[in-house]
Amino acid sequence: MERDKKIIQTSIIGIGANVLLAAFKAVIGLASNSVAIVLDAVNNLSDAMSSLITIIGTKLAAKEPDRAHPLGYGRIEYLSAMIIAAIVLYAGITALVESVKKIIDPATPDYSTVALIIVAAAVLVKILLGRYVKSVGEKVNSDSLIASGKDALFDAILSFSTLVAAVIYIVWHVRLEAWLGAIIALFIIKAGLEMLRDTISEILGERTGAETASAIRKTIRSFPEVKGAYDLILHNYGPDRLVGSVHIEVPEDMTARQLDELQRRITAKVLEEHGIPLTGISVYSVNMHDPQAMQVRQQITSMALNEPYILQAHGFYMEKEPASLRFDIVVDFDAPDKKAVCQKLTDKVKEAYPGYDVKITLDYDLADL
Repeated sequence: MERDKKIIQTSIIGIGANVLLAAFKAVIGLASNSVAIVLDAVNNLSDAMSSLITIIGTKLAAKEPDRAHPLGYGRIEYLSAMIIAAIVLYAGITALVESVKKIIDPATPDYSTVALIIVAAAVLVKILLGRYVKSVGEKVNSDSLIASGKDALFDAILSFSTLVAAVIYIVWHVRLEAWLGAIIALFIIKAGLEMLRDTISEILGERTGAETASAIRKTIRSFPEVKGAYDLILHNYGPDRLVGSVHIEVPEDMTARQLDELQRRITAKVLEEHGIPLTGISVYSVNMHDPQAMQVRQQITSMALNEPYILQAHGFYMEKEPASLRFDIVVDFDAPDKKAVCQKLTDKVKEAYPGYDVKITLDYDLADL
């Protein structure tokens, strides 16, 4: 895949740049007795390791689906991002420990003009590298690359801070190296925790965004036979690997043949326009030729939406023999007791329409409406 090639190429560039920067900074840091520069070199090595893990994760995630994993290996990219976060976190903790040791037992730094020029050049390289990696990550939807790009830009700021500390020492002979190293370490730890939080959130499964959900529903509702599209669920099996299901409202008099043909056309169009296969399309039948039923639907919908925490009512059908009303409601996650909300509405509908068997199905707020 072109996406995988781009991720690997960008990661290789990142490895090369970070290894060279780490080597230069390590030599400069040891020669000048600067703990901040040495720690910055260690951080570059961790960045190079992160790029290597990104390559390995991308390769594994690209494996074809098989019997054991019929939906593919795309989620490996999230696991590789989690490993990267753990490496960043470990590097930050190690750096903090070493900085504290230097604060307790400080060493006198010895800067040279050449050393400072090289560090300044490293700052520029990190800015360019970070902007490039981040932009590629956004284009190919790679969380690992985006995180690496942000980390590189952040490293540039921290390296610039090292230069500031060096100038302060040269001008005023105030040693801030160890303290700066501790500050750098804290920022690295923060970045690692944030990366870990984000990747765990993706593995757990995140809410479908309003833009994506709205676009898919619009495509489905473009078919004249579809009177409404609801309960859209998108399962994430890796970046750009979504599988979905949806409920549609259709006229009650459609035949099984017509429904089959409609579902096939919807599936094909959603796949073509959004690249998302729909593995299931469930059906709500709608009273299209009964004015009384359509009026009752409007009344019950209004009744439902006036209740706290109810976001939507759909899938309404009125049966006269035997007398019954059935529909679904979407209840907000903020509701303290969703079943109580459903029962309250059930009681109100029964009171308004005595003699009818009222069946309300409780749906959950899985995607932005």
